[in-house]
Amino acid sequence: MANIDDDDFEPLPPRRPLFRRKRVLIPLGLIAAILAAFLLLRTSDTDRDEMIAKYGGPNATFVAGPAGQRVHYRDQGKRDGPAIILIHGANSSLHTWEPLVQRLGGTYRIVTLDLPGHGLTGATPDTDYSAAGMMAAVDVVAAKLGLDHFVLGGNSMGGWVSWRYALARPDRVDALLLLDAAGMPLRKGEKAPPSNIGFRVLEYPFGRWLATQITPRSLVEESLRGSVAKQGIVDDAMIDRYWELLRFPGNREATVLRARMDREPAMAARVGEIKTPTLILFGQKDRLINASAAQTFHERIAGSEVVLLDKIGHLPMEEAPDATAAAIADFLKRRLVAPSPKYLAPTGPETR
Repeated sequence: MANIDDDDFEPLPPRRPLFRRKRVLIPLGLIAAILAAFLLLRTSDTDRDEMIAKYGGPNATFVAGPAGQRVHYRDQGKRDGPAIILIHGANSSLHTWEPLVQRLGGTYRIVTLDLPGHGLTGATPDTDYSAAGMMAAVDVVAAKLGLDHFVLGGNSMGGWVSWRYALARPDRVDALLLLDAAGMPLRKGEKAPPSNIGFRVLEYPFGRWLATQITPRSLVEESLRGSVAKQGIVDDAMIDRYWELLRFPGNREATVLRARMDREPAMAARVGEIKTPTLILFGQKDRLINASAAQTFHERIAGSEVVLLDKIGHLPMEEAPDATAAAIADFLKRRLVAPSPKYLAPTGPETR
């Protein structure tokens, strides 16, 4: 047997530097993959002028407010009829009211607007997306049109703004329409409905940042379908409108700011101060706000009336426009005793 000397072996190269290189390369690769995925999925803002042309049309009207607002609005229907101002919900736009404009416009003057941080209004310089900021936008439009009092209605967040407005300026509101309105506390033993996926994303800091950068169309579609009971109303045009207007410059950032805003839940205790004739209309299949909130509103607002629509979700004006318009028309015919609004000469600057 041959003798093997230790000197016959070549020393192995040290392993430690190779191991260190792997430890560095793996995180770098992961970071690169995450960055590539982010750039691939990132959705940019839509073009302001293109969106105004597409969703506002050649006659799109805007009014400038004292805080730098540039509020998009529509003034439709019977010009000398009683005025109704309608306020949309979160991440929606004035387009949600078009089915009611078609059905009620022969009798009423119907004014709709895109709230700050929504639709073609977009971001506002003061970034005030609180109830006060939303009410200020209503005042700007009302002043432009010379309306010193009107019927006020709102859906979801817009309903919250509406009853807050009725509390703050009761002399201006002839009647109040609350359609699946937000703002009431849960009833005893009741659980909140599961959050819509779009709202769940906003519950976390990283999700809020991500919401300003990545907004897939599929997420908007899922959020919409989770809001309604009648799935047939959700078509490609509706999904595109919500998706593109959500990405209108400043709207995603406004959505994030609203998610962190104090909703002032203690104000719900004051809703009983409302003396205005009030219609409370809810879809029984609402999956965002428990339909039992209609009963809470009814118990707290003396003389209010309740209409519940069977098999309808969070957007009754779009899911059941005939029934919704009929309920509103019947209510206003019986309860709107105020004289027709006083129309003054238009005031304030209008921009295009």
